[in-house]
Amino acid sequence: MDLNFREKLINQIAQDKIDFKIGLQLLLDDNGYDFHSLFITLNNYIINSIPNKTDYNTETYQTAINTIPLKPTYTPIVLLKTYPTKIALQKLVQLPESENKKTITSMLWIFKITDTERRNTKCKNGCSHFCMNWNSDI
Repeated sequence: MDLNFREKLINQIAQDKIDFKIGLQLLLDDNGYDFHSLFITLNNYIINSIPNKTDYNTETYQTAINTIPLKPTYTPIVLLKTYPTKIALQKLVQLPESENKKTITSMLWIFKITDTERRNTKCKNGCSHFCMNWNSDI
């Protein structure tokens, strides 16, 4: 599987190979930064990392939302706490451009937390999906 810079960086952030704040800034400052493309990637990663495919609401997902390193009154966080996962994610992509950084921050954090839980439980003794375990720099 050939992953691009953004995908590798996201996974390195999720696995604590790169500090969250530094990794987030690298994503936002990338010359190829495109909010919609990054949003789609993070959306897919989040949906795949949450084990409960019935309602996508797990204790880990709720913990992720409640620990996003932003003010809990910011619009993306309010949406994530108010609506079911898939509806909240659909609403996030429709927010004004001024909310893009907060949206990406929130989504990256959620993926970091949910993917860590998945790796620590589902992938602990091997798994059936493609696991990206990064031991090298991007």
